[in-house]
Amino acid sequence: MNGQKATDDDAELVGRSQKGDLDAFEQLVQKHQKKMFNIAFRIAGDHDDASEIVQDAFVAAFRNIRKFRGASRFTTWLTTITINQARNRLKQVRSRRFHEVNSLNDPIETRDGSIMADPPSKEASILDRLEQRDLREKVQDCIAALEPDFREVIVLRDLQEFSYEEIGTMLTVAAGTVKSRLFRAREAVKDCLKRAWGALNEP
Repeated sequence: MNGQKATDDDAELVGRSQKGDLDAFEQLVQKHQKKMFNIAFRIAGDHDDASEIVQDAFVAAFRNIRKFRGASRFTTWLTTITINQARNRLKQVRSRRFHEVNSLNDPIETRDGSIMADPPSKEASILDRLEQRDLREKVQDCIAALEPDFREVIVLRDLQEFSYEEIGTMLTVAAGTVKSRLFRAREAVKDCLKRAWGALNEP
């Protein structure tokens, strides 16, 4: 793999996977599935959808592993696949919901963001814990309400800490476009939180 920029561990496992070593690919799955799930969940906003997205992403990665040439980190390549699978899933969900609404089914779908919550510190009071959990849930709701283009950049940059260049590679846009979308996404989340807290504080 010329120009390999993946970590040494990934490079070895990828090389073995490209030769048909299933155990090596399984190690890649174990190593990266949590990160890919977090990305998928933040974009899709649904636990079951995120699970299917990640499963489909790893299937696609396995089928295309020989095409990986190491021009970017393996994580970047895998995240690109996960994002594409998430986009496809969202299209399917929107289409399904459209037909459900037209047939007057109108199912109420909920999101359980608790799996993303960090455990509260032992020193925090019960009230502090409730406030922290409430804030995390509202941030998740505000991110989920963003348009997909903005949701993707804020998840990849602020939550997963990819560089602007890496995100640009994943989304096939310029780094400047990533920065512009990120600014607008952050502003939208801020406005969303202000509205949410304002509504809660109204008498």
